[in-house]
Amino acid sequence: MNQPADANYQLGVDLGTTFTAAATCSAGHIDVVDLSNRATSMPSVVFLDDDDSFLVGERAERRAHAAPARVAREFKRRLGDPTPIVLGGVPCSADLLTAELLKAAIAQTTAQRGAPPSGIALTHPAAWGPYKLDLLRQAARMADCGDVTLVSEPEAAVLHYSSTERLDPGAFVAVYDFGGGTFDAAVVRKTADGAEVLGDPEGIEGLGGVDFDQELLRFVHEQLGPEGQQLDHTDPLVQSALLRLRDECRDAKEGLSLVDTASVPVMLPNIQTTIDITRAEFEATIASMVDDTIHVLRAALESADVAPDDLHAVLLAGGSSRIPLVQQRVAEEIG
Repeated sequence: MNQPADANYQLGVDLGTTFTAAATCSAGHIDVVDLSNRATSMPSVVFLDDDDSFLVGERAERRAHAAPARVAREFKRRLGDPTPIVLGGVPCSADLLTAELLKAAIAQTTAQRGAPPSGIALTHPAAWGPYKLDLLRQAARMADCGDVTLVSEPEAAVLHYSSTERLDPGAFVAVYDFGGGTFDAAVVRKTADGAEVLGDPEGIEGLGGVDFDQELLRFVHEQLGPEGQQLDHTDPLVQSALLRLRDECRDAKEGLSLVDTASVPVMLPNIQTTIDITRAEFEATIASMVDDTIHVLRAALESADVAPDDLHAVLLAGGSSRIPLVQQRVAEEIG
Protein backbone atom coordinates (compact mmCIF):
# COMPACT_ATOMS: atom_id res chain seq x y z
CA MET A 1 0.00 0.00 0.00
CA ASN A 2 1.36 3.44 -0.94
CA GLN A 3 2.03 5.84 1.91
CA PRO A 4 0.80 9.46 1.94
CA ALA A 5 2.93 11.75 -0.21
CA ASP A 6 4.08 13.75 2.83
CA ALA A 7 5.19 10.65 4.75
CA ASN A 8 8.51 11.13 6.55
CA TYR A 9 10.41 7.90 6.04
CA GLN A 10 13.93 6.54 5.89
CA LEU A 11 15.19 4.26 3.11
CA GLY A 12 17.71 1.44 3.49
CA VAL A 13 19.28 -0.06 0.36
CA ASP A 14 21.35 -3.21 0.07
CA LEU A 15 23.29 -2.91 -3.19
CA GLY A 16 24.16 -6.56 -3.69
CA THR A 17 26.48 -8.05 -6.28
CA THR A 18 23.67 -9.99 -7.96
CA PHE A 19 20.48 -8.51 -6.45
CA THR A 20 19.51 -5.21 -4.84
CA ALA A 21 16.88 -4.88 -2.12
CA ALA A 22 15.40 -1.97 -0.18
CA ALA A 23 13.13 -1.25 2.77
CA THR A 24 11.56 1.84 4.29
CA CYS A 25 11.10 2.76 7.94
CA SER A 26 8.43 5.19 9.10
CA ALA A 27 7.46 5.67 12.75
CA GLY A 28 9.17 2.38 13.59
CA HIS A 29 7.25 0.45 10.93
CA ILE A 30 9.34 -1.34 8.29
CA ASP A 31 8.12 -2.11 4.77
CA VAL A 32 10.04 -3.97 2.08
CA VAL A 33 10.02 -2.13 -1.25
CA ASP A 34 8.90 -3.95 -4.40
CA LEU A 35 11.79 -3.22 -6.74
CA SER A 36 10.64 -5.54 -9.53
CA ASN A 37 7.45 -6.99 -10.93
CA ARG A 38 8.16 -10.55 -9.81
CA ALA A 39 10.03 -10.06 -6.54
CA THR A 40 10.94 -7.51 -3.93
CA SER A 41 14.58 -7.45 -5.08
CA MET A 42 15.83 -6.48 -8.52
CA PRO A 43 18.80 -7.84 -10.47
CA SER A 44 21.94 -5.74 -10.02
CA VAL A 45 22.24 -5.41 -13.79
CA VAL A 46 22.75 -2.25 -15.88
CA PHE A 47 22.31 -1.98 -19.66
CA LEU A 48 23.55 0.92 -21.79
CA ASP A 49 21.01 1.64 -24.53
CA ASP A 50 21.78 2.95 -28.02
CA ASP A 51 20.87 6.48 -26.93
CA ASP A 52 23.40 6.29 -24.03
CA SER A 53 20.62 6.00 -21.44
CA PHE A 54 20.80 3.31 -18.76
CA LEU A 55 18.29 0.55 -18.13
CA VAL A 56 18.42 -1.13 -14.73
CA GLY A 57 17.16 -4.34 -13.15
CA GLU A 58 14.56 -6.39 -15.00
CA ARG A 59 14.55 -3.97 -17.95
CA ALA A 60 18.29 -4.48 -18.31
CA GLU A 61 17.91 -8.26 -18.03
CA ARG A 62 15.38 -8.31 -20.85
CA ARG A 63 17.80 -6.54 -23.20
CA ALA A 64 20.93 -8.39 -22.10
CA HIS A 65 20.62 -11.48 -24.28
CA ALA A 66 20.06 -9.45 -27.45
CA ALA A 67 23.12 -7.22 -26.87
CA PRO A 68 25.47 -8.88 -24.33
CA ALA A 69 28.24 -6.35 -25.03
CA ARG A 70 26.06 -3.60 -23.54
CA VAL A 71 25.25 -5.23 -20.19
CA ALA A 72 27.14 -4.97 -16.87
CA ARG A 73 26.80 -7.48 -14.03
CA GLU A 74 28.65 -8.05 -10.77
CA PHE A 75 30.26 -4.60 -10.94
CA LYS A 76 30.18 -4.30 -7.15
CA ARG A 77 33.30 -6.48 -7.29
CA ARG A 78 34.95 -3.89 -9.53
CA LEU A 79 34.47 -0.94 -7.18
CA GLY A 80 37.92 0.60 -6.84
CA ASP A 81 39.27 -1.02 -10.00
CA PRO A 82 40.69 1.74 -12.24
CA THR A 83 40.03 -0.32 -15.38
CA PRO A 84 36.68 0.82 -16.82
CA ILE A 85 33.83 -1.51 -17.72
CA VAL A 86 33.19 -1.06 -21.46
CA LEU A 87 29.54 -1.16 -22.52
CA GLY A 88 28.90 -0.85 -26.24
CA GLY A 89 32.27 0.84 -26.65
CA VAL A 90 31.60 3.34 -23.83
CA PRO A 91 33.87 3.12 -20.74
CA CYS A 92 31.96 3.17 -17.45
CA SER A 93 33.30 3.10 -13.90
CA ALA A 94 31.90 0.70 -11.32
CA ASP A 95 30.83 3.59 -9.09
CA LEU A 96 28.87 5.15 -11.98
CA LEU A 97 27.01 1.87 -12.54
CA THR A 98 26.43 1.61 -8.79
CA ALA A 99 24.93 5.11 -8.86
CA GLU A 100 22.53 4.06 -11.63
CA LEU A 101 21.45 1.07 -9.55
CA LEU A 102 20.89 3.28 -6.52
CA LYS A 103 18.96 5.85 -8.61
CA ALA A 104 16.60 3.12 -9.78
CA ALA A 105 15.97 1.89 -6.22
CA ILE A 106 15.24 5.43 -5.02
CA ALA A 107 12.98 6.20 -8.00
CA GLN A 108 10.96 3.03 -7.47
CA THR A 109 10.58 3.78 -3.76
CA THR A 110 9.61 7.40 -4.39
CA ALA A 111 6.98 6.30 -6.92
CA GLN A 112 5.46 3.90 -4.38
CA ARG A 113 5.60 6.29 -1.41
CA GLY A 114 4.68 9.46 -3.30
CA ALA A 115 7.67 11.37 -1.92
CA PRO A 116 11.44 10.93 -1.72
CA PRO A 117 12.99 9.56 1.49
CA SER A 118 14.15 11.95 4.17
CA GLY A 119 17.29 9.89 4.75
CA ILE A 120 19.13 6.99 3.11
CA ALA A 121 21.27 4.21 4.59
CA LEU A 122 23.46 1.93 2.47
CA THR A 123 24.90 -1.40 3.55
CA HIS A 124 28.41 -2.52 2.65
CA PRO A 125 30.73 -5.49 3.25
CA ALA A 126 32.33 -5.24 6.67
CA ALA A 127 35.81 -5.77 5.23
CA TRP A 128 35.65 -2.68 3.00
CA GLY A 129 38.24 -0.07 3.91
CA PRO A 130 38.12 3.76 3.69
CA TYR A 131 38.85 3.82 -0.06
CA LYS A 132 35.90 1.68 -1.10
CA LEU A 133 33.62 3.39 1.41
CA ASP A 134 34.55 6.75 -0.15
CA LEU A 135 33.69 5.33 -3.58
CA LEU A 136 30.32 4.19 -2.23
CA ARG A 137 29.68 7.71 -0.93
CA GLN A 138 30.73 9.07 -4.33
CA ALA A 139 28.22 6.77 -6.03
CA ALA A 140 25.57 8.11 -3.64
CA ARG A 141 26.47 11.67 -4.61
CA MET A 142 26.22 10.78 -8.31
CA ALA A 143 22.75 9.42 -7.54
CA ASP A 144 21.87 12.81 -5.95
CA CYS A 145 21.47 11.26 -2.50
CA GLY A 146 23.50 13.80 -0.58
CA ASP A 147 24.83 12.52 2.73
CA VAL A 148 24.08 8.87 3.40
CA THR A 149 24.53 6.62 6.43
CA LEU A 150 26.76 3.61 5.86
CA VAL A 151 26.05 0.43 7.81
CA SER A 152 28.12 -2.74 7.58
CA GLU A 153 26.18 -5.77 6.41
CA PRO A 154 26.84 -7.80 9.61
CA GLU A 155 25.51 -4.95 11.77
CA ALA A 156 22.43 -4.69 9.56
CA ALA A 157 21.85 -8.44 9.83
CA VAL A 158 22.03 -8.39 13.62
CA LEU A 159 19.79 -5.33 13.90
CA HIS A 160 17.20 -7.08 11.74
CA TYR A 161 17.51 -10.27 13.79
CA SER A 162 17.10 -8.36 17.06
CA SER A 163 13.91 -6.77 15.71
CA THR A 164 12.28 -10.21 15.42
CA GLU A 165 14.01 -12.24 18.14
CA ARG A 166 14.93 -11.43 21.74
CA LEU A 167 18.58 -10.40 21.83
CA ASP A 168 19.85 -8.88 25.07
CA PRO A 169 22.56 -6.20 25.11
CA GLY A 170 25.94 -7.88 25.34
CA ALA A 171 24.93 -10.94 23.33
CA PHE A 172 27.43 -12.15 20.72
CA VAL A 173 26.26 -13.08 17.24
CA ALA A 174 28.40 -14.52 14.44
CA VAL A 175 27.37 -13.42 10.96
CA TYR A 176 28.27 -15.69 8.05
CA ASP A 177 27.33 -13.66 4.98
CA PHE A 178 27.74 -15.55 1.71
CA GLY A 179 26.23 -13.45 -1.04
CA GLY A 180 26.34 -13.41 -4.80
CA GLY A 181 29.76 -11.84 -5.13
CA THR A 182 31.44 -11.55 -1.74
CA PHE A 183 31.84 -13.48 1.49
CA ASP A 184 32.08 -11.83 4.91
CA ALA A 185 32.35 -13.17 8.43
CA ALA A 186 32.15 -11.05 11.56
CA VAL A 187 31.25 -11.22 15.23
CA VAL A 188 28.77 -8.58 16.35
CA ARG A 189 27.83 -7.62 19.89
CA LYS A 190 24.35 -6.28 20.56
CA THR A 191 24.43 -2.95 22.37
CA ALA A 192 21.69 -1.05 24.14
CA ASP A 193 21.08 1.17 21.11
CA GLY A 194 22.40 -0.86 18.17
CA ALA A 195 25.23 -3.26 17.37
CA GLU A 196 29.01 -3.17 17.04
CA VAL A 197 31.49 -5.34 15.15
CA LEU A 198 34.16 -6.91 17.35
CA GLY A 199 37.72 -7.49 16.20
CA ASP A 200 38.55 -7.36 12.54
CA PRO A 201 35.84 -8.57 10.17
CA GLU A 202 37.20 -11.07 7.69
CA GLY A 203 36.17 -11.59 4.10
CA ILE A 204 36.89 -12.92 0.62
CA GLU A 205 35.91 -10.25 -1.88
CA GLY A 206 36.29 -12.49 -4.92
CA LEU A 207 34.10 -15.33 -3.72
CA GLY A 208 30.33 -15.63 -3.98
CA GLY A 209 27.45 -17.41 -5.61
CA VAL A 210 28.51 -16.25 -9.08
CA ASP A 211 31.67 -18.33 -8.68
CA PHE A 212 29.51 -21.38 -7.99
CA ASP A 213 27.59 -20.56 -11.18
CA GLN A 214 30.90 -20.45 -13.02
CA GLU A 215 31.92 -23.85 -11.61
CA LEU A 216 28.64 -25.33 -12.83
CA LEU A 217 29.19 -23.74 -16.23
CA ARG A 218 32.67 -25.26 -16.37
CA PHE A 219 31.19 -28.66 -15.43
CA VAL A 220 28.68 -28.39 -18.26
CA HIS A 221 31.38 -27.43 -20.77
CA GLU A 222 33.41 -30.48 -19.72
CA GLN A 223 30.40 -32.72 -20.33
CA LEU A 224 29.96 -31.25 -23.81
CA GLY A 225 33.42 -32.45 -24.80
CA PRO A 226 35.44 -31.07 -27.77
CA GLU A 227 32.34 -29.64 -29.43
CA GLY A 228 31.79 -27.32 -26.50
CA GLN A 229 35.40 -26.15 -26.57
CA GLN A 230 35.25 -25.06 -30.21
CA LEU A 231 32.71 -22.26 -29.80
CA ASP A 232 33.51 -18.88 -31.31
CA HIS A 233 33.20 -16.57 -28.30
CA THR A 234 33.35 -13.50 -30.54
CA ASP A 235 30.10 -14.52 -32.26
CA PRO A 236 27.17 -12.48 -30.81
CA LEU A 237 24.90 -15.53 -31.14
CA VAL A 238 27.34 -17.59 -29.07
CA GLN A 239 27.67 -14.80 -26.49
CA SER A 240 23.89 -14.59 -26.13
CA ALA A 241 23.54 -18.38 -25.88
CA LEU A 242 26.28 -18.54 -23.21
CA LEU A 243 24.46 -15.91 -21.16
CA ARG A 244 21.34 -18.06 -21.25
CA LEU A 245 23.39 -21.13 -20.35
CA ARG A 246 24.85 -19.36 -17.34
CA ASP A 247 21.32 -18.43 -16.24
CA GLU A 248 20.35 -22.11 -16.57
CA CYS A 249 23.36 -23.09 -14.46
CA ARG A 250 22.31 -20.60 -11.77
CA ASP A 251 18.79 -22.06 -11.76
CA ALA A 252 20.23 -25.57 -11.47
CA LYS A 253 22.42 -24.47 -8.55
CA GLU A 254 19.41 -23.10 -6.71
CA GLY A 255 17.41 -26.23 -7.50
CA LEU A 256 20.11 -28.47 -6.02
CA SER A 257 19.42 -26.93 -2.61
CA LEU A 258 16.02 -28.68 -2.77
CA VAL A 259 16.53 -31.79 -4.93
CA ASP A 260 19.31 -34.31 -5.49
CA THR A 261 19.56 -33.92 -9.28
CA ALA A 262 19.08 -30.96 -11.60
CA SER A 263 19.10 -30.65 -15.39
CA VAL A 264 20.77 -27.90 -17.39
CA PRO A 265 19.26 -27.32 -20.87
CA VAL A 266 22.00 -26.47 -23.39
CA MET A 267 20.90 -24.46 -26.44
CA LEU A 268 24.15 -23.44 -28.10
CA PRO A 269 24.68 -23.05 -31.85
CA ASN A 270 24.89 -26.61 -33.23
CA ILE A 271 24.63 -28.07 -29.68
CA GLN A 272 21.20 -28.84 -28.23
CA THR A 273 21.21 -31.24 -25.30
CA THR A 274 20.58 -31.56 -21.55
CA ILE A 275 23.25 -32.09 -18.91
CA ASP A 276 22.29 -33.64 -15.57
CA ILE A 277 24.22 -32.85 -12.39
CA THR A 278 23.76 -34.36 -8.95
CA ARG A 279 24.06 -32.51 -5.67
CA ALA A 280 27.12 -34.63 -4.83
CA GLU A 281 28.83 -33.62 -8.09
CA PHE A 282 28.03 -29.97 -7.46
CA GLU A 283 29.30 -30.13 -3.89
CA ALA A 284 32.55 -31.68 -5.08
CA THR A 285 33.15 -28.69 -7.38
CA ILE A 286 32.61 -26.10 -4.62
CA ALA A 287 33.93 -27.92 -1.53
CA SER A 288 37.31 -26.17 -1.44
CA MET A 289 35.68 -22.72 -1.73
CA VAL A 290 33.26 -23.53 1.09
CA ASP A 291 36.21 -24.67 3.22
CA ASP A 292 37.86 -21.29 2.58
CA THR A 293 34.83 -19.53 4.08
CA ILE A 294 35.03 -21.72 7.18
CA HIS A 295 38.67 -20.71 7.69
CA VAL A 296 37.60 -17.07 7.44
CA LEU A 297 34.76 -17.60 9.94
CA ARG A 298 37.26 -19.16 12.35
CA ALA A 299 39.60 -16.18 11.91
CA ALA A 300 36.75 -13.73 12.65
CA LEU A 301 35.94 -15.54 15.90
CA GLU A 302 39.60 -15.52 16.92
CA SER A 303 39.95 -11.82 16.10
CA ALA A 304 36.92 -11.01 18.25
CA ASP A 305 38.25 -13.29 21.02
CA VAL A 306 34.87 -15.04 21.15
CA ALA A 307 34.53 -18.82 21.43
CA PRO A 308 31.73 -20.67 19.57
CA ASP A 309 30.15 -21.60 22.93
CA ASP A 310 29.84 -17.89 23.78
CA LEU A 311 27.65 -17.16 20.76
CA HIS A 312 23.95 -16.47 21.16
CA ALA A 313 23.31 -17.22 17.49
CA VAL A 314 24.92 -17.69 14.10
CA LEU A 315 23.19 -15.80 11.30
CA LEU A 316 23.48 -17.23 7.81
CA ALA A 317 22.95 -14.37 5.35
CA GLY A 318 23.14 -14.22 1.58
CA GLY A 319 21.70 -16.53 -1.04
CA SER A 320 24.67 -18.91 -1.06
CA SER A 321 24.05 -19.70 2.60
CA ARG A 322 21.00 -21.70 1.49
CA ILE A 323 23.25 -24.37 -0.03
CA PRO A 324 23.04 -27.52 2.16
CA LEU A 325 26.83 -28.09 2.11
CA VAL A 326 27.37 -24.57 3.45
CA GLN A 327 24.95 -25.10 6.32
CA GLN A 328 26.52 -28.46 7.09
CA ARG A 329 30.06 -27.07 7.24
CA VAL A 330 29.07 -24.10 9.42
CA ALA A 331 27.26 -26.44 11.83
CA GLU A 332 30.33 -28.69 12.01
CA GLU A 333 32.55 -25.71 12.77
CA ILE A 334 30.32 -23.99 15.34
CA GLY A 335 28.79 -27.06 16.95
